[in-house]
Amino acid sequence: MGTKHYKTSQEEFWAGDFGDEYVERITGDEWVASNIALFSRIFRTTERFDTLLELGANIGLNLRSLKTLFPSLTMDAVEINSQAAAALKQIDGIGTVYNDSILDVSLDKQYEVVLIKGVLIHINPDELNRVYEKIYNSTSRYIVLAEYYNPTPVEVPYRGHEGKLFKRDFAGEMLDRYPDLSVVDYGFVWHRDVHFPQDDCTWFVLSK
Repeated sequence: MGTKHYKTSQEEFWAGDFGDEYVERITGDEWVASNIALFSRIFRTTERFDTLLELGANIGLNLRSLKTLFPSLTMDAVEINSQAAAALKQIDGIGTVYNDSILDVSLDKQYEVVLIKGVLIHINPDELNRVYEKIYNSTSRYIVLAEYYNPTPVEVPYRGHEGKLFKRDFAGEMLDRYPDLSVVDYGFVWHRDVHFPQDDCTWFVLSK
């Protein structure tokens, strides 16, 4: 772990040893296959896009899947963990990799799609509005959120840790905050899907 000081305990958690262990735990082509199936569903109702930013990309399982579906796609990524960021840089077709916290990263351009999957649930709730603003300002067209859903905010234990996983209606909060956003599509993928499971993922496509 580097010497950078982060504002929240959640950032420290993912930048440090737990984040390193997570990198070792999630490798596998099965994840890529499930993601290809998921993104095929998610993007079936969008118009063509050529640029995408993923916030919290980890080792790039989502981006590898997207590159299979959209070979000419230009992709950048933000990732707080240095080991994961190093792995991202080895993937063909990845442009800029920002090894930084979503809360701190400085982004100077917009993308047609901003993707965040399984990351908002780990953000300190007090900082969510800052993340929503970064997502909103970074896209020119689409926002894709894929997270655990709950109609009201709730915290749940995460692998024996407290204060590290929060479920809520992330998409609904963004729609309330930014009136020019609208819902393109949404769906759910069960962890017991026999072919392409996800971890009980509820996804939304929002459009400006």
